[in-house]
Amino acid sequence: MDWLNYHHLRYFWLVAREGGLVRAAAKSHVAHQTVGSQIRLLEQSLGEKLFAKQGRRLVLTESGRVVQRYAEEIFGVGADLQAALLGRPAGKPQAFRVGVADAMPKLVAEQLLRPARSLTPAVRIVCHEGRPENLFAQLALHALDVVLADAPVGGEVGVRAYNHLLGQSPVGLFAGARLAHTLRSRWPRSLTGAPMVLPTSNTALRRSLDAWFERQNIIPAIVAEIDDSALLQAFASDGRVVFPASEAVAAALRAQFGLVRAGRAGDVHESFYVISVQRRLTHPAVVAITEVARQRIFGAPPRRKTAGVSAGAPAGSAPARRRRKSRTRG
Repeated sequence: MDWLNYHHLRYFWLVAREGGLVRAAAKSHVAHQTVGSQIRLLEQSLGEKLFAKQGRRLVLTESGRVVQRYAEEIFGVGADLQAALLGRPAGKPQAFRVGVADAMPKLVAEQLLRPARSLTPAVRIVCHEGRPENLFAQLALHALDVVLADAPVGGEVGVRAYNHLLGQSPVGLFAGARLAHTLRSRWPRSLTGAPMVLPTSNTALRRSLDAWFERQNIIPAIVAEIDDSALLQAFASDGRVVFPASEAVAAALRAQFGLVRAGRAGDVHESFYVISVQRRLTHPAVVAITEVARQRIFGAPPRRKTAGVSAGAPAGSAPARRRRKSRTRG
């Protein structure tokens, strides 16, 4: 590909934004056949299919999502250029695209993202929640800048990414004030038979809690298992059940819902990561998030992970193989 036809790219961008050929054609005041031919020319020049048919709808392919992201930035910069020449303020701030794992506590995610809202120049935060494996796939395609997660990316995912530890927080078990007061008298034995809402068994937090329950001979009365942390919190917001949460959000839980900590879940901790495709964090928003997390929210990461990058690239990648070889030689 020697050069990119931006006329073709603009038609593609309109179809992706409007959700179909007919709407894009109406916006452009041309026939939808014209729009379709322009997109086919773009696909030929790029050597990639950008749309696939799903019933009567057109949906973006993985390559199409990558092209859409760059098209948005390209035409956004073009709009800013026109505004600047006309003496008007520039358009939208640069987008900062963040994936938030579904099991990640949303109150923690909000605290982590807060520093990015105060940057100069400003950024526009675009959040996508989903299952980690789906978010990591988008990260690999550069459709996301980073992913916030409560567990590191592993080699089984097959994505070359780096785990930057933001910090760890003890886990407390929270409830309404009356129930919490009752549970404190014989803690933690009082948790046996207590109504409890827990994350599902495929989460790191649930596995840690189950191990602690077993060590303490605790058999809670589990009334719900929920993999989305916001829904879990909503189930527990009436104060009549016990649920686990990072102690980093204890003040927010009390202020918003009147929930208090009944006790600490032993040595159970939650770890929080920002995951990127770069070894070094350079995006201003990510740097701000990392600094505030380590200095104010969680404190410095444990000494054994002071570099902020845990395993680095997944097992099987070139960096991981080099590390294994160096350990073997040593």
